[in-house]
Amino acid sequence: MATYAIGDLQGAYAPLMRLVDELAFEAAHDRLWLVGDLVNRGPDSLATLRWVHAHRDVITTVLGNHDLHLLARAADPQRRMGRDNLQPVLDAPDAGELIDWLRTRPLIYHDPALDAVLVHAGIPPGWDLETAAREARAVEAVLSGPEWRDLMAVLYGDQPDRWSPALSGYNRLRFTINALTRMRFCRADGSLDMKAKGPPAHGPAGRVPWFEHPDACWGRTRVVFGHWSALGLEQRPNLLALDTGCCWGRALSAARLDAPDLPVTRVRCGRGGT
Repeated sequence: MATYAIGDLQGAYAPLMRLVDELAFEAAHDRLWLVGDLVNRGPDSLATLRWVHAHRDVITTVLGNHDLHLLARAADPQRRMGRDNLQPVLDAPDAGELIDWLRTRPLIYHDPALDAVLVHAGIPPGWDLETAAREARAVEAVLSGPEWRDLMAVLYGDQPDRWSPALSGYNRLRFTINALTRMRFCRADGSLDMKAKGPPAHGPAGRVPWFEHPDACWGRTRVVFGHWSALGLEQRPNLLALDTGCCWGRALSAARLDAPDLPVTRVRCGRGGT
């Protein structure tokens, strides 16, 4: 049995099918980890979401910011933040089933046997794995419950940008969501810069990647994440970044997590994730 982690899909159904063929993925034996952002930007979010849902017994996926955007659209179809191409998902006859399944996905997943953690964006400075899991569970409890639409109504916003145990209510939940699904750069004081998106070498002055902040304290467990296409593939002893920009015409990548050297398989993507 093999366990593969795959980078951001963002509706790139055709590259996903090419990649699982290249991996010789067998649902009867193998397992997939997906770093989130299953939908949006690419040409076929509906087919992608349906395929992942159909294989849900052998797939572990965490929520990404684009997945949460889909949930926000489902909670209030009249609300749009920028441009998206999610209407085919919302209009599908099985939309209710897909949305209800998606909103019960975790924000973070830890596998002690693989000594690996799956998250979309990362773990903010000052949080160990126990803190990250605890705060994620608080968000997940609301998302999977009857008040999930209320959370989606206050989802957007960059504040608060700094963690404090004194945070409460929706402010605490929003910080957790932003940290785990949107974060890239942090300031020296540990606050999140939610605007900067470029490669680490060209980040704004006074900003560092979250995983290089001096207060990063998740330990030796490998964090498997996506979200940062400008970072691309990055492999370190306790870090594996897998967003290789499929929706921008680059590649969709998978790494085998149960192999010592984490071999990576890639398939090329056309512009727009085709």
